Amino acid sequence: MSITAHQSRMARAALGWSIRETAAKAQLGTNTLARFEGGGEAYISTAEALRAAYEAAGITFIAAGASSLDGGAGIRLAKVEA
Repeated sequence: MSITAHQSRMARAALGWSIRETAAKAQLGTNTLARFEGGGEAYISTAEALRAAYEAAGITFIAAGASSLDGGAGIRLAKVEA
């Protein structure tokens, strides 16, 4: 599962990481991270690098429709009708 821009912003906020700190931990450029979180085009490897950095820090991602009965407190985005 690849993460979304929304998930990245939520994970970063939960960890209290700045864009600069997150980019360094994921070994990405700050412009790349800002573009990804802003909804711009990004390589799949960008999302994978972010996910790995967040998971190494203790973040767990929940797929759409998956139950989340295990683990600690968290948040989930509501399904938005387009």
